[in-house]
Amino acid sequence: MATKTFSTVAQRRIQSELNEWLRSPPEGCLLESCEPMTSWVVLMQGPEGHGRLYADEVFRVKIEFSEQYPLDPPEVIFLSPAPIHPHIYSNGHICLDILYSGQNGGWSPALTMSKVVLSLRSMLASATEKRKPPGDAEYCARVGNRSPKLSKWVFEDDKV
Repeated sequence: MATKTFSTVAQRRIQSELNEWLRSPPEGCLLESCEPMTSWVVLMQGPEGHGRLYADEVFRVKIEFSEQYPLDPPEVIFLSPAPIHPHIYSNGHICLDILYSGQNGGWSPALTMSKVVLSLRSMLASATEKRKPPGDAEYCARVGNRSPKLSKWVFEDDKV
């Protein structure tokens, strides 16, 4: 596996976000590891409150920064076992526009990992039922463990 060469901008930005996270972590989230600094694992508590489907659950989210971060989004996936959610595939891939750049993606360099994980918690909080996405088994069989950034996502459902 080739060693990634991170731009100076990427290194400074990741270090800055890491420092900010350690000073003021996002609600319900704990940084489990950040070794190397370009690969984070976050423990995410399911949102609490009345009617919250994931209130007693804890999930692990892996964040792999790209060499051109923040111009290029990081790879963000749920580690196994992934939440059962209409926008989260069994292999941990997440159908959420802010995680992707390109034609349909909503990634912005202004986003931080704190904002991303809060968006993931919000996505969990807004779910009305636990169910897998349509075509989950077929998608997982087709893409395996390759990067979700290589998938062609269609973002049409903003109700979950």
